[in-house]
Amino acid sequence: MTTQPDRIIIFDTTLRDGEQSPGASLNGEEKLTIARQLARLGVDVIEAGFPYASPGDFEAVQKIAELVGVEGGPTICGLARATRADIEAAGKALKPAAKARIHTFIATSDIHLEYKLKKTRPEVVAIAEEMVAYAKSFVDDVEFSPEDAGRSDPEFLYEVLTKAIAAGATTINIPDTVGYTTPGEFGAIIRGIKENVPNIDDAIISVHGHNDLGLAVANFLEAVKNGARQLECTINGIGERAGNAALEELVMALHVRRQYFNPFLGRPVDSQESLTNIDTRQIYKTSRLVSNLTGMFVQPNKAIVGANAFAHESGIHQDGVLKHKQTYEIMDAQSIGLTDNQIVLGKLSGRHAFASRLKELGFDLSDTELNNAFLKFKTVADKKKEVTDWDLESIVNAEIQQPPEIFRLELVQVSCGDRARPTATVTLRTPTGEELTDAAIGTGPVDAVYKAINRVVNVPNQLIEFSVQSVTAGIDALGEVTIRLRHGDRIFSGHSANTDIIVASAHAYVNALNRLYAFLEKQQEATPEPATATL
Repeated sequence: MTTQPDRIIIFDTTLRDGEQSPGASLNGEEKLTIARQLARLGVDVIEAGFPYASPGDFEAVQKIAELVGVEGGPTICGLARATRADIEAAGKALKPAAKARIHTFIATSDIHLEYKLKKTRPEVVAIAEEMVAYAKSFVDDVEFSPEDAGRSDPEFLYEVLTKAIAAGATTINIPDTVGYTTPGEFGAIIRGIKENVPNIDDAIISVHGHNDLGLAVANFLEAVKNGARQLECTINGIGERAGNAALEELVMALHVRRQYFNPFLGRPVDSQESLTNIDTRQIYKTSRLVSNLTGMFVQPNKAIVGANAFAHESGIHQDGVLKHKQTYEIMDAQSIGLTDNQIVLGKLSGRHAFASRLKELGFDLSDTELNNAFLKFKTVADKKKEVTDWDLESIVNAEIQQPPEIFRLELVQVSCGDRARPTATVTLRTPTGEELTDAAIGTGPVDAVYKAINRVVNVPNQLIEFSVQSVTAGIDALGEVTIRLRHGDRIFSGHSANTDIIVASAHAYVNALNRLYAFLEKQQEATPEPATATL
């Protein structure tokens, strides 16, 4: 019998389901960077990817298994459809991990059986049983998911789960694949499983859900009350369509309201022990890292990590917060890693002080990354009187997420005004080492810069998103630029920060083009067969 935990297991699928967000595609190094931060955050399980989907995904999962899945680290999980080829690929990719898990799935709803799988119920039961047993030959820790469980016939669901557990599944995951259920319905599904699957105590109940109706987090919390002990979620709630249940919202709901949830986990009402293993002080930094690397901004009014989450504009609210924070704040901003530090370092600060501060902020940089970040810090410090933690974070994130430097921006110069035609001149170093200069006229300075860069790079693309955010307050604030390009059916993001937003825009565009160019160079890598995942 599996020992049921008296806490909630956090299963992060940012690198798998989160990456399925349109435009959120990550390369191997970016996945590794996020995986390392997820380990610092304290997640129990990292679903690192779908190894059979492509050689690149296989290599990324393998590298995360080797470098992040170390002794004492998180469990590293790979997704696999209920086929031998998928499961074998996952088993091989996960082999370096100290703790490895294969997550296999097959649909169980009648609509999926009829139109997608074209299989009968007995055939699906047999496949689930056989493939769980096959996964068990590679790893001891096997998770099974009946895809579209929320719309599956309960009696058939109980039958499939019973067989999967008997075959060796240690975790049973219940996905609300299309985000259709309401909290009451989802809680009833979990309760029904607890009451009608005879060997359910031999496995941990997990939940996975999408936010199509904005109910994913509420559904998960109701599932916890009814016996779920693992929550599958993503940073910032990213994922297919309207996204997944947001890790930061789930964790902080369980943290702030732990007295309410304690009894459901068999704890005394007044217990102050955390309900998860998450280091909540790492939440904000993790959110920012994922946002920057995926190119997906967090909306200002997003719960927990949005820019306005701890802002008070109403005079009544401001007065109350100044008198006592809990009048209008139910949690401390510092509990998620936000700091009030203003002046951190200046232009006279040395490399050692810079490195020490980054370590305090939780960054672990290689010598090369540290040297490059320090040079950028010096450039910013020359322009700004006050360099804050937020500035440092932006500088470092821009450094650690650099794509392969195929094209390098050497010069950008613009001329514009209300009586002038915006004109830009750019110089780029090409992959052959040649420096090329071109100029263009645009509807504005950024448009002119992008047109000039395109004339040099000459790779067809469509700019679909351009966003600018101020890192800190003040006229000398760093401007963060995130852009997204479309080439065919693929989307590539670029990110940069600078006190000059035109320069930041140019660097962000070149970053995205470098990712696009690198993709085109590797496009000849063939996938064995079209591999798709959902859950």
